[in-house]
Amino acid sequence: MRQGCALLVALLLAVVLGGCSLTLSRERVRRADAVIAELRDRDLSCTREDHCAADSPYHELYRETAQAGGPLHFVSLLDHGADSLALRLHLVRSARKSIEVQTFIFAGDDAGYLFLDELIKAARRGVRVRVIADQLFSLGDYTLLARLARTHANFELRLYNPAFDEAATQPLEFAANLLCCFFQFNQRMHNKLLLIDGETGLAGGRNYEDRYFDWDTEFDYRDRDVAVTGAVAGRQMQASFEQFWNHPRTRTLAQLKDVNRRLLLDTREPAPPWDTPTWQNPDRVAAISRQADDWTWIAEHFAAKVFRVARVDYFSDSPNKPLEPENPADKKLTRYVIELLDSARHEIVLQTPYLVISRPARRVFRGLRERVPELRVIVSTNSLAATDAFYVYALSHKYKKRYIKHLGFEIHEFKPFPGDAAQMIQGYETLAGRREPPPQSDFTPVPTAEEPAGPRLGLHAKSIVIDGRVSLIGSHNFDPRSDNYNTESGFIIHDEAFAAALRASVLRDTEPQNAWVIARRPRPVLVERINSAINDFSTALPLFDFWPFRYATSFELKPGCTPLRASDPAFYGCYEPVGDFPGVNLPLKSIYTRIVTAFGAGLVGIL
Repeated sequence: MRQGCALLVALLLAVVLGGCSLTLSRERVRRADAVIAELRDRDLSCTREDHCAADSPYHELYRETAQAGGPLHFVSLLDHGADSLALRLHLVRSARKSIEVQTFIFAGDDAGYLFLDELIKAARRGVRVRVIADQLFSLGDYTLLARLARTHANFELRLYNPAFDEAATQPLEFAANLLCCFFQFNQRMHNKLLLIDGETGLAGGRNYEDRYFDWDTEFDYRDRDVAVTGAVAGRQMQASFEQFWNHPRTRTLAQLKDVNRRLLLDTREPAPPWDTPTWQNPDRVAAISRQADDWTWIAEHFAAKVFRVARVDYFSDSPNKPLEPENPADKKLTRYVIELLDSARHEIVLQTPYLVISRPARRVFRGLRERVPELRVIVSTNSLAATDAFYVYALSHKYKKRYIKHLGFEIHEFKPFPGDAAQMIQGYETLAGRREPPPQSDFTPVPTAEEPAGPRLGLHAKSIVIDGRVSLIGSHNFDPRSDNYNTESGFIIHDEAFAAALRASVLRDTEPQNAWVIARRPRPVLVERINSAINDFSTALPLFDFWPFRYATSFELKPGCTPLRASDPAFYGCYEPVGDFPGVNLPLKSIYTRIVTAFGAGLVGIL
């Protein structure tokens, strides 16, 4: 046993020393850059001045914003994943000058490769394409990246904050990073941005992976983007991208040790030509490609439904967050979120996949509770059965009493198989991933006979509506990680009509067929007082919260009743308790054991 531990420590130490010591020399980087410059393709598939850009209704929208007498933006709310992907493909094909992309995840599945394929085709047409991806979960194949470095002179990809300056992070290297460089390794670029010609920009919660676009057969996200056409895309989004592109933490492919080695081995011949990838579902790819090419479909589905908005702002954190605490731009979006929340007077509608509220946000909500006691705070978040991050849910579960009793939150937890799944996910019935169920983990939910046989769903949207007048949609989860570690970005939209549409979208996810209500567990007064005192003591423990009898639990609406607020005197007559963790196929004691023994308050700021 001791020998095994010693060997593991020695291996980790060797990885750490190897990763830290073999820094690339400027000469090796220069040689790799020379290989790229010499061997990358420069041929163009189009010689026209507009680079054979597809005609787009969004070109007309931008011309209208440019001719307007005052500030004007056209805003599209993108609630459905497949629609969001189709619009992305269309906008890339419509690009005439430049495309900029930022993403946290760039996966090697159909959605990821389809988008990558479109970017390379645009580069071959003559459009300048630049991509920044966070290294941890993006295209970790150094051979592929060495090939992409030489694919075309108009295409360039960089990685943000690469571990040990490598594209691929192996399990031992992951562990070594946690040991030697945790603070830097833990900080990631969570921004999502797509910018076309400095005219139309997209931001929100979606990364480039099947599950963000309604394509995964086992688990899909209920997510949200917004597309904005107008000056904000040309100025604020462009400036933010350039700041990340030129920052030292964003590395070129030649600066990555594993990619560099590969490039210097392939110095004689150009990279193999980029061919259309082999798709897992070619019919689906062909169908969405046809939609993206259909001007009429794009016009009717998106352009005809835009909101005309005067004021739109794009906010992004500094690329060196949190390593420059004295920099006023370091937490730009976080500070604006806090200011927005503090301005509320009637209602806050908040949707986040991870309900772990940061300390500054708690202070704001506590102050609002004192100053504006009639303020409603409606929260849509994941249940344990719907979440993709059990450990974060465990911390949220720990603080439910604080959120409900002291901050006045009305919490609705999203079901893994919501009643409106077919309306939320396009082609839900065709995603037949449950015909042959995969091996299930401890926390894999199992659908009942009444539930659809499609994939499990989970919330990933991050949105706020303040008093029906101001909206925020972006990458910020409104948690300590978004506040303190990850770089985040998003749109602030000042428009009542747009706010009404966003509010309706979030509230649909809180309806009884789609969510459970979290409310105080009814108990006799004396029992409640004793339990509450023990609960408060246990919650305050710095490490482990051992008390199993929690303040709140999940409730389901009874047949024949209409939805009520948890504060309504008739609530308990119309709702029945369904347990703390409905939809999870595990005994309650086992779940509690895993939650209580594995997690503590000290992890809040990290997870």
